[in-house]
Amino acid sequence: MLSRVADSLYWMSRYLERAEHTARLLDVNLGLMLDEPASAAERRWKRVLAALGHPEDVEWEGEPYRLTHSLTFDGEIRGSIVFCIMAARENARHVREQISTEQWHRLNRLYLQVTSKEHATAEEALALSFDEQSSDFLQSVMEAVHQFQGVTDSTMSHGEGWQFIQLGRSMERASATVRLLEVYHHDFWGQPERAPEDNEYLEWIGLLRSCTAFEAYCKVYTADLTSGRILEFLLLDAAFPHSVRFSIDSLQDALSAIHAESGKRHAADHLTRLAGRLQSSLGYSQVGEILSADVASYLRGILDQCREIHTTVYQMYINYEIQAALAG
Repeated sequence: MLSRVADSLYWMSRYLERAEHTARLLDVNLGLMLDEPASAAERRWKRVLAALGHPEDVEWEGEPYRLTHSLTFDGEIRGSIVFCIMAARENARHVREQISTEQWHRLNRLYLQVTSKEHATAEEALALSFDEQSSDFLQSVMEAVHQFQGVTDSTMSHGEGWQFIQLGRSMERASATVRLLEVYHHDFWGQPERAPEDNEYLEWIGLLRSCTAFEAYCKVYTADLTSGRILEFLLLDAAFPHSVRFSIDSLQDALSAIHAESGKRHAADHLTRLAGRLQSSLGYSQVGEILSADVASYLRGILDQCREIHTTVYQMYINYEIQAALAG
């Protein structure tokens, strides 16, 4: 596969996953404003910005609806929903011949939906207050991304290109979940002497809902919300699609398939070891060991390993030297 094709498919998938994650964070935290006191808003929205990687030119100014408006519709902000969808569509346009007509139509409809002037009313609603219309808009973005993923699995050949799409989604999802856990750790797990707050139950529900995990968590642990069990579920659960372990397992599966199809099994040994080391760490770790050590360092280590895997993927499949390609 041409390196430019692999690059575009990989980033198309990452940008769509990022848009869906941002829409979900905004929707969940807007909803929490209906149940939590105004005094909790500042910390909660600063946490949202931290979980999104502190987008440039975006600061907390005490206006959650204006912040939501910017993170939704401002195409100049890297990481905003509109920016991510525009970037995903541009990457898809570069590889139009590699994706199915159904994929292109679904992504193009989403692009037109979020950039259309017909949503001026929704923009005003987001800027001024939270209402059913703005929530519906964010929900529609999430549903459209889910539909694109379903169309991708149903209409695209599950070859090397499809595997790069899975690789991008898994990498983005793992990194986003770890960043979210890292931010919550700073406020909760990292302060064992802190007295529980009255609204802490809602905070835990918010974290789970931000990962689409509340119902799945309750099926495993009932409604017993404790910080340790939530960390265990979102970090180490092998069956839940948004857990870090599941994402890294999926990433490793995609890499193995790409290695096999590209004929670079031997050259990919270093990349296989990097991903395998992270997969083993998550597969054999126990939450008690993580909590008794240093949660922040453990989470930071996962992010560092994800970045190293990303860099190595680029060196091997995208920005490789011609001599390496000829050597196989």
